[in-house]
Amino acid sequence: MVFLSCISCFILVVCHSFFIEISWDRAYKKIYSEQLPDSFDGFRIAFASDFHYESRFGKKRLPGLLKALQAADADLLLLGGDYRGRNGGNLSELFDVLYQVCVPYGTYGVMGNHENNANYEIVRQEMERTGIRLLEHQVDTLWKGNQYILLCGIRNPFDLTKNGISPTLSLQAEDYVIMLTHTPDYVEDVDVSNTDLALAGHTHGGQVSFFGRYTPAHFSKYGSRFLSGLKYNSAGIPVIITNGIGTSRKDIRLFTPSEVVLVVLHKY
Repeated sequence: MVFLSCISCFILVVCHSFFIEISWDRAYKKIYSEQLPDSFDGFRIAFASDFHYESRFGKKRLPGLLKALQAADADLLLLGGDYRGRNGGNLSELFDVLYQVCVPYGTYGVMGNHENNANYEIVRQEMERTGIRLLEHQVDTLWKGNQYILLCGIRNPFDLTKNGISPTLSLQAEDYVIMLTHTPDYVEDVDVSNTDLALAGHTHGGQVSFFGRYTPAHFSKYGSRFLSGLKYNSAGIPVIITNGIGTSRKDIRLFTPSEVVLVVLHKY
């Protein structure tokens, strides 16, 4: 009887991992900082990454993505890369949905490792068509009245020979700086001084994990250290890692639901 109960629970968990909707409220993070300008207290950022369209995340799940992004009621939408699945996919369908998300401060994105091929130009064109700003080792300024925060995007964080010098090194310590990078490894591999908050994807939360703490999959050279959620690099800089939306390698998730992360900034 105990054995059957365990099997039943396991089946329920697996089914849950296949059919649960994309959510934003499970991955709600509050970030506090003395550096944050007063006018940005309560600023809301929706962060989505690793779409891998089409994988497990296909056309029938697009309405769920739109619902989650709209429900987040964000001021800014950030995209963390890996837009196309390993078997291809009509990216116009994905970006048409992203275009429907209206946020006051616009949508910004970076590329992932799945864009280090012919997909790069396809994604770049879709971003241009839908008004998404691509940041590749670039910094943009977001203004509220006469106060601002800075948004930095990292180009191909796996190629440290070309991209191993962080754009944040040229910024001021007193500025509030958000870094958008595909992989969390970058904030450990590289000196990212002057960064106040980093957002990353790539790990998928392991896709299959043991209660979100350990995974047999290897998406990071640091094992499970930067698996999912709010972590810190060796310099104490906070890094938020999302489980992402889609899947790669195998189209299954277990204890790592697809998610949109909602980050709310607060002034100390």
